[in-house]
Amino acid sequence: MSDINILRRLAQTIESRKSAETNSSYVAKLFHGGQDKILKKIAEESAETIMASKDGNTGQIIYETADLWFHCMILLAFHELSPDDVLKELERREGMSGIQEKASRTSN
Repeated sequence: MSDINILRRLAQTIESRKSAETNSSYVAKLFHGGQDKILKKIAEESAETIMASKDGNTGQIIYETADLWFHCMILLAFHELSPDDVLKELERREGMSGIQEKASRTSN
């Protein structure tokens, strides 16, 4: 159940629904709305995640974080990126302090 491949399977599902009919696919509806519609959903899900955290409701935190990740994956697909691209970046940062990582961004 905690298999990391769920991200890859979800990315494949998102990819397959990008060009579906908007009346039959939520993903297609978001893609049809363009980047602004996708970004609006990410902002909404971010706010809901924040509120769940402020309320201390762990079940709701998990639920809202799943929604946030899902919508971030739609944004990745919009830009022709995949979860593997993000995982590679996280791997690059592994073992690096946040201060080091931030410094590496300003020097590049």
